This record gives sequence, structure tokens and C-alpha cells, in this order.
Amino acid sequence: MWFQSGRRRDLCAILYDDGELRGQKLKTRLERYYDIRLDPQSFYGTLEALVDSGHVERRTEGIHDVYELTDVGTEHVESYYAWVTERVEGRTKKTVKADE
Repeated sequence: MWFQSGRRRDLCAILYDDGELRGQKLKTRLERYYDIRLDPQSFYGTLEALVDSGHVERRTEGIHDVYELTDVGTEHVESYYAWVTERVEGRTKKTVKADE
């Protein structure tokens, strides 16, 4: 499942924000966010898992693979965002009530 891995969620979030990206550009964006170098085999394995699960679509453009979220991937990013937002807003409301 896509949501059991933070890396999968983060890749989907980047694609949600940027639309389609070449594999290397996607890897670079994630490396900048994590401030580490990712093992290419592990990175592309994660991408392949997202393709296999139907969250990401891959197409070839010349010699490059280009990745884009599917409708299912988009729905899951939006659903996850809503869930996290509820948690954060709930905490904020609890904090405000405690301070009153």
C-alpha cells in the first residue's frame, strides 16, 4: 500500500505539486527534501511499487521515464492531506481550549 511508506507519500506529494517529472528530477527533489543521497536502486524500486499499485503512471519520452500521478494517486494524496489537517486542527482546538 502506498501510505505505509513515507517515501511513497512524499513522492506522490511532489508529483501532486509538480505534475509530471522525469525520474532523475523526481529523485533530486526528494534528495533535496531529505537532505541525503538516495540509493538509485531503492528509489526506483519505490517508484516501481507506486506504478504497480496504480498510484503513478510511467511513460517513456525519448530515453527518459516520466512519472505522473494517476487519479487514484491524486485521490490518496488529497485524502491523506485531509486526514493530517484534521489531526492538526484538532490539536490546535484542544490547545486553545486548555489555555482558556
